[in-house]
Amino acid sequence: MGKSAVTETFSNEPLSAPLKLHFDYTRSVGPTIGAFVTALRERRVIGARGSDGRVYVPPPEFDARTAEPLTDFVGVSDAGTVVSWTWMPEPIAGQPLTTPFAWALIMLDGADTSLLHAVDVGSPARMRTGMRVRAKWAEERFGRIQDIVCFEPGESTGEHPAVGDTEPVTMITTPIDLDYMHSASAEESFYLRGLKEGKLIGGRTGLDGKVYIPPRSANPTDGIPTKEQVELPDKGIVTTFCVVNVPFLGQRIKPPYVAAYVLLDGADIAFLHLILDCDASDVRMGMRVEAKWRPREEWDHTLENIEYFRPTGEPDADYDTFKHHL
Repeated sequence: MGKSAVTETFSNEPLSAPLKLHFDYTRSVGPTIGAFVTALRERRVIGARGSDGRVYVPPPEFDARTAEPLTDFVGVSDAGTVVSWTWMPEPIAGQPLTTPFAWALIMLDGADTSLLHAVDVGSPARMRTGMRVRAKWAEERFGRIQDIVCFEPGESTGEHPAVGDTEPVTMITTPIDLDYMHSASAEESFYLRGLKEGKLIGGRTGLDGKVYIPPRSANPTDGIPTKEQVELPDKGIVTTFCVVNVPFLGQRIKPPYVAAYVLLDGADIAFLHLILDCDASDVRMGMRVEAKWRPREEWDHTLENIEYFRPTGEPDADYDTFKHHL
């Protein structure tokens, strides 16, 4: 299948856009972290004693010297000494406090390592290394580090809560929220500009070079930049695929459906997309497919301009023609 250079060359000027990554990450905590967060729920702080005799807070899951699990849990105070700190003049969303505060490394009494947490002192003039601070506990606690709202100047109240008889914490959910400005590479930029115009633009090093889509900044075999733009058709073949049968949070298509690697005609690398408009059981390696584009008014700088790929009805490709692209 031929590889032809595009008749219209898109600008290499890098594109940039704000990106927001947000999801809830749920994980099992295991016996060590589980013991730590269960204690927090009970207004207690525990560490673990290592083979060197030191008490580590928070407790690591394995001993740094022996690689053995740490199981010797030791209760420590909820008060300690500031070892070092830095001021946060403008708190951002998701941080412990909404007013200016200090991030500090705090050596709790009875511990040999420092715990990172927020200290609420009002102004940087009141913050200093060596100051004594104590935990401010949340009224409602769930078994997470946020059960300590922050630390504040002072000594421990001396209270020693009884060990609870409740079920241990086995799972925690951590919200992940990342805001940043993404700047695309020159090659990624001409690829994205092509999508905005309904074109699939790959990149190669020259006439004899392999065509990569999405284009890479350089050919991985020789390091030569893939600056030459190549327009590819929106037809190709399925190389490998999987049938998705398991539902998950945020799923927009009812299972079963197929996620497949599609090798466009003239390309040397396949990319992942959906295969629809047919039964999942009918999808096979070598099947000819074509892009189903969204309405033009919905196009943007994204591969989501292609809603999915669907069978063309053409004869399947011979295995030997794509076996090196699996």
